[in-house]
Amino acid sequence: MPSAPRSRVLAVLLATAAGIVVVDQLTKVWAVAVMQPRIEAGDGPIYLLGPLLRLTYTENSGAAFGFGAGYTWVFTTVAVIVGVVIIRFSRTITSLPWALALGGLLGGLLGNLIDRLTRPPSPGMGSVVDFIGLPNFPIFNVADMSITFASIGMIFLAWRGVPLTDEADDDEAHDPAAEGER
Repeated sequence: MPSAPRSRVLAVLLATAAGIVVVDQLTKVWAVAVMQPRIEAGDGPIYLLGPLLRLTYTENSGAAFGFGAGYTWVFTTVAVIVGVVIIRFSRTITSLPWALALGGLLGGLLGNLIDRLTRPPSPGMGSVVDFIGLPNFPIFNVADMSITFASIGMIFLAWRGVPLTDEADDDEAHDPAAEGER
């Protein structure tokens, strides 16, 4: 598979991440404005597909499946570190599929990180807004979906042996003779 120019790959990664953050935050604003008062008033969730899909409201101070509740600062720190690693690493990627997957992961991490940094009780300790419910499954949000699908995508790409970069691009980028020919 031919590689794409690095600037295009970086644009895809950043646009994917930005799009996910925007959708995630807009849906969370809606959930806080509409679903939180509805749930607090005792009206219950909105069922979209009978028992298969419901909209509700909860705040999660832990990670997926409520794991680690009370350790919000740990998840905040991990999200910052992973986000920085993705951003620093993104300049070397030449694979569009990997850019989409890493952009999805970055967007999901940033979507939930925004909640942790800006929601009560304090910066870095805030709870994440979750509002999508499936039967026998924890409540989640758009950022969680993005992290999940990006992770599945990365596993698939690794399983298929799709490289992050085209080795010819790496060799050319570090070959002084090739730079002189440009």
